[in-house]
Amino acid sequence: QYTTKRIAIMTKKAAVVAVNPVNGMGLFQYLETFFENKIPCTVFAVAESREIRTNSGIGLTADDVIANLKGHEEEYDALVFACGDAVPIFAQLTTVGETGKPMIGHCAAGMMFGFAGVAAGRRVAVHPMAKAAVTGPVATDAPFEIDGNFFTAQEEHAIPAMIGRVVEALK
Repeated sequence: QYTTKRIAIMTKKAAVVAVNPVNGMGLFQYLETFFENKIPCTVFAVAESREIRTNSGIGLTADDVIANLKGHEEEYDALVFACGDAVPIFAQLTTVGETGKPMIGHCAAGMMFGFAGVAAGRRVAVHPMAKAAVTGPVATDAPFEIDGNFFTAQEEHAIPAMIGRVVEALK
């Protein structure tokens, strides 16, 4: 007699933070990849309402607002910054960075991780214009860097080179 056991494969859940306006190209790369790989995610607008726009003017409705993420960070296994312009908001969410959960972002995300004090000594890829402002992490000229739980891309065109490793970390 054979018995079968079902083993649940748990996919990790990501919180995606999108500023207003958000870099649409970066945001859509993360969202499409998560959708295609069945990785659940919730998009939080860094705004008073769920209505945000891309930097090219396309209107979007996020799943929720950033104020509702505060205090619920433990419900997510990764934090994704769709644009690096959320420094004040990230400072309020540093507990995620301190847990060892994946911290993912591009452009100035590495700089933001440094400002928050959660990436000291880590190698990060940042936009060339932000490199001089990085304190704490080690800013590189690489298209992307993965150092421990930090996944950073220099800019949105480098996300495809990094995204496979992000998917591996979230599966």
